[in-house]
Amino acid sequence: MPVQETLISVEEYLNTSYEGPDREYLDGRIVERNSGEKDHSWPQGELIVFFASLRKTLRAYAFPEQRVQVTQTRYRIPDVCVYIGAKPNEQVFRTPPFLAIEILSKPDRATDLQEKLGDYRGFAVPFVWIIDPRTQRGYTYSLENGFVMQPGLHTKNPDIELPPEKLFE
Repeated sequence: MPVQETLISVEEYLNTSYEGPDREYLDGRIVERNSGEKDHSWPQGELIVFFASLRKTLRAYAFPEQRVQVTQTRYRIPDVCVYIGAKPNEQVFRTPPFLAIEILSKPDRATDLQEKLGDYRGFAVPFVWIIDPRTQRGYTYSLENGFVMQPGLHTKNPDIELPPEKLFE
C-alpha cells in the first residue's frame, strides 16, 4: 500500500475528505486502502445484508468502511465493523466493535495485515474476521483464544456463524 511520507496531525486527518476510498491514519501517516473491486465489494455487501438480518434478534449494527480510533494516533477503517446491543452515536467510533471484518484485496501484504490485527487486539476487539475472496475462505481471530487464526467465520456471546462460501453464492 502506498504511504504518504509527510506527517499530518490527527485534526487535519479528521477534517480531510479523500477521493476514492477513505484512508487510514497511522501515527501521522496517511495510508491508502485498496480500492474495491467486485471480488471485494460483493462479500462486503453480503455481510451488510447478513448482519441487517440479525438486527432485531441480536441488535446487530454493521457499518461499512467506518473510521475507528484504535489509539490516540491510529485510525483504522475495517471493511465492516459490527456492534452488538447498542448502536454507536459518535461519527468516528472510539469504542471497540464486537467484530471487525477485513476482506483481502490482491495488493494486501501479510505484514500490513499483521499490524492491523495487532491494532485490533490492542484495542480489545473481541473478534476479527479475515475473508479471502480468491480462495473463498474465512478465518476468525478472537481475544478469547489469544488471537490465533481459526478457520471459519464465527463468534461467541452471541454465537454467530457464517459459512464463508455463503458470501460468494
